[in-house]
Amino acid sequence: MVDFLDRVAAAETKNNSLLCVGLDPDPARFPDHLAKEPDAIFRFCRDIVDATHDLALAFKPQIAYFAGQRAEEQLRRLIDHIHNNTDIPVILDAKRADITSTSRLYAVEAFDVYDADALTVNPYFGLDSLQPFLDYKDKGIIILCRTSNPGGAEIQNIMTQDGIPIYEVVAQKAADDWNMNGNVLLVAGATHPSELRRIREIVGQMTLLIPGIGAQGGEVSAMVEGARGGGVIINSSRAINYAGSDEDFADAARKVAMATRDAINEAVAAICENIRD
Repeated sequence: MVDFLDRVAAAETKNNSLLCVGLDPDPARFPDHLAKEPDAIFRFCRDIVDATHDLALAFKPQIAYFAGQRAEEQLRRLIDHIHNNTDIPVILDAKRADITSTSRLYAVEAFDVYDADALTVNPYFGLDSLQPFLDYKDKGIIILCRTSNPGGAEIQNIMTQDGIPIYEVVAQKAADDWNMNGNVLLVAGATHPSELRRIREIVGQMTLLIPGIGAQGGEVSAMVEGARGGGVIINSSRAINYAGSDEDFADAARKVAMATRDAINEAVAAICENIRD
């Protein structure tokens, strides 16, 4: 069985891409021709997938945009569509975790019900709550570390008694204690490049899922510089999803996805050139 990170690596090579296309379907922002369609959420996301699958190394549907619209069945159909028509893995962005018995069911939800290839999870219940996810050895378990939202520092940057910020504790545990099956990744936001750099120092080559470019304002060159030295999956959602508002919305999404992928690749190439010099 091919595991999540192998599939990511294959898509990165095939599409020359580090870009993850997030899927955040908000019906209030859909083009008018989808407004009255009963499966508008599926159709909107499907068209973006079809327009961008050769530019991405992963797709990341955010579960709240589906569950909040009672569109769970459309999410299942979307993931089936991605698996049946592309080679691109699916990250379910759900940020799950709870006591062990509940985490076990959250893992079933993500991996058996939705057939996701990876899942975002919350580390603040500790290892016993993460174990049911980690036991899916071929799946990617993506642990929140330093999130891209402005308020993340309220908790994540609190100092322990040893003078270490909480996000560094999470990074260290993820690298040293929790990655027994080699399927752990970390979320590290592009909006905090200095902290992103520190996370990279702690975890070495571990792959990072990096949100925050595009609509959240993270700078591509600073993000690439901070994350260099290991694997990256760089997410953009709303900037791609809502690049256009007419019937050609998928074409507009493709153009922004291509520009984003190319900007990331140019930043990587520039760093490599500087290292050679």
